[in-house]
Amino acid sequence: MNLFSSTKCIFFQVIMIFYVFYNPTDSGAVELNSQNIDMTLASNELVFLNFYAEWCRFSNILQPVFNEAADKVREAFPEAGKVVLGKVDCDRETSIASRFHITKYPTLKVVRNGQLTKREYRGQRSAEAFLEFVKKHLEDPIKEFHSLKDLENLDSKKRIIIGYFDRRDQPEYNTFRRVATNLKEDCQFHVGFGDSSKAMHPPEQNEGDAKPIGTPIIVFRPDVALSHENDETYKGGLVNFDELNIWVQEKCVPLVREITFENAEELTEEGLPFLILFHNPDDTESIKDYKAIIENELLSEKQNVNFLTADGKRFAHPLHHLGKSDDDLPLIAIDSFRHMYLFPDFKDMYKPGKLKEFLQDLYNGKLHREFHYGPDPSNNEDSNDIQVKFITSPPESTFKKLGPSKNRYTLLKDEL
Repeated sequence: MNLFSSTKCIFFQVIMIFYVFYNPTDSGAVELNSQNIDMTLASNELVFLNFYAEWCRFSNILQPVFNEAADKVREAFPEAGKVVLGKVDCDRETSIASRFHITKYPTLKVVRNGQLTKREYRGQRSAEAFLEFVKKHLEDPIKEFHSLKDLENLDSKKRIIIGYFDRRDQPEYNTFRRVATNLKEDCQFHVGFGDSSKAMHPPEQNEGDAKPIGTPIIVFRPDVALSHENDETYKGGLVNFDELNIWVQEKCVPLVREITFENAEELTEEGLPFLILFHNPDDTESIKDYKAIIENELLSEKQNVNFLTADGKRFAHPLHHLGKSDDDLPLIAIDSFRHMYLFPDFKDMYKPGKLKEFLQDLYNGKLHREFHYGPDPSNNEDSNDIQVKFITSPPESTFKKLGPSKNRYTLLKDEL
């Protein structure tokens, strides 16, 4: 009896040590290291990570605020396995810092269901803001509809994923929910159950034309007000998370993105030059045409440049640098993070190859050269006889100034 009690006591102690180790209850953020980080990421729905360095003054400023937020989050979500605010000393845990590609201190990243989300936290740095951020991340990202008519009034400027399921407890729906959680910032997600799903399976089916009744259907609906894309139905495995996640990400993160003041820092930090269409807020046709031309002619350049659209009224400052105003919209420009270059005539976008030629002139230095010394000599001119009549300098980059601020981060290297 004593031996049994002793064994039971030891087993209980081991369980408690394991629980405390991976679900700590001490105040402040949890210190993570190579021994406990993987288990912490795997055993919690949401992990909010602060990557810091002891010598970084911005890290030291943030540390007590993040610890206070951790206490507030723990009070709001006391259940185990829900959410953890963790911190990583990157000088001690160099392998973790390398694994998460840390290039500045402090960096705040989010892991959901064991997967790193692509966006860092770049919002206000207060305990209340961190708590609200966590609450928002833990909200259900999927809106339920009860009839197909509910789908008629969805925002045509948003990219949307719609799921049709027989029951909420289907394993396919669990996969759909996990994908929605990871990509809710890029798409709207809607779901219907029961009768709403049956409406997508007509009673009289032509053989091979429709899925059997009860089979889930997942459909992508593009932002038809801003693109020429069409609806598309997912044809892959419905319980394969990775396969569905990749498909949804391809649909929800378009080749041509909109730049806003909220995402400018994130886009700038990617380090690729911008090819930007500046447009009036109510001008959707130029956006549609620009996107179609990019997708048809410049798909091969997506590793070399960020294709963007921008509200010309909100981004009046870059236009001013180019010597333009909203009266000149729409117009196209390149921001190389050194200088800005104006595409000569917006209408030339419709001439095959003109936008690609504009990019090539950036790559080979022609745009910069011509700003300094005027047009390159033609083939029938002797370059030795050409006299430099003027020397000018292109406008300085304005978007680089929207990148990570040196007044907010210790930058480990300049990637722009």
